[in-house]
Amino acid sequence: MTWEVLSFIGTIAFAISGTIIAMEEEYDILGVYILGIVTAFGGGAIRNLLIGVPVSALWDQSLYFIVALLSITIVFLFPTNLSKHWDRWGNFSDAIGLSAFAIQGAMYAVELNHPISAIIVSAALTGCGGGVIRDVLAGRKPLVFRKEIYAVWAIIAGLVLGSGLFSQAWQLYTLFIFVTLFRVLSYTYNWHLPNKKWVPKT
Repeated sequence: MTWEVLSFIGTIAFAISGTIIAMEEEYDILGVYILGIVTAFGGGAIRNLLIGVPVSALWDQSLYFIVALLSITIVFLFPTNLSKHWDRWGNFSDAIGLSAFAIQGAMYAVELNHPISAIIVSAALTGCGGGVIRDVLAGRKPLVFRKEIYAVWAIIAGLVLGSGLFSQAWQLYTLFIFVTLFRVLSYTYNWHLPNKKWVPKT
């Protein structure tokens, strides 16, 4: 049951996130739907490729596709005079999608009895993969590589589940809230990982 709830949450959140970015880039209606769907399902497709699950398994999730399409439609029909709030809600929906899909991806790998390394990778790819594809298709530098702390929270979720520390439903929902909260804090307070710019010789 927890897996299904997280899947619904992640699908809705990332579909909304992809739709908002598509509209910011002034995509037409087809582009909006494509970017919304790719954002919602891209991470799962990449995960399936790397952990040995047929990518075609995505086509068995017809209910999630319907949910994603409805979410995209609602956002597309949202009153444009409220667009000033989209950036905030876009970041928040992205944080929810990251958290839900990171935990869901880790659970998927745990059920397949993969080692902890694969569980962490599955969490990171499921949580971040759709966003990376979204940003690339939108002509943006992927958020995960350049801005506030992002993928670290997905990695932590994978580490926690891979270590067997959390397994009960209430623990998984607590972890979901934790990851979402810390992602929100990351972009609210501009938390960054250390970086260094390479300056070539002239």
